[in-house]
Amino acid sequence: MKQAVNGFLVPVPLPSSSAFNGVKKVMANKQDYMKKMELKKKRKLEAGIVSDHFPNVSNIIIHMTYFHEAENPVLMERTINVFPTSTADFNMECMARGCDNGGFDLTPVITKLIKQHKKLAKGDMVCKGKTDTQSSGHANISYKISISYKKQH
Repeated sequence: MKQAVNGFLVPVPLPSSSAFNGVKKVMANKQDYMKKMELKKKRKLEAGIVSDHFPNVSNIIIHMTYFHEAENPVLMERTINVFPTSTADFNMECMARGCDNGGFDLTPVITKLIKQHKKLAKGDMVCKGKTDTQSSGHANISYKISISYKKQH
């Protein structure tokens, strides 16, 4: 293949097969990402709204500290305020890069707290997902969950 440059035909090198493989990999990653986002959206829709599942709850505060295997083990701290109009999806994503099928499902903890009408829980969870370079247990969280209930008349 040739291209005109200043009136002269100059050969244009064809992209290498590794360049095509790179494009394929980017497209595959984008498709994987789109699938994950679609599943996440579907999960949130199926979870419903907090007030539908827990009508006596006025507020839930979830404080999490994410840890990972590194020199500085604290990856991040995160606080989530959940209101009656919030989605009742308490499956928190793993923050480790490349983690597949991981995360921290706080749904059973929150459901148990509400059934027992308790206001506070603390605990730890380990991610069971996998990354390309690490097996399960590559990340964990410490959590504190505070629940406020509507006043009974």
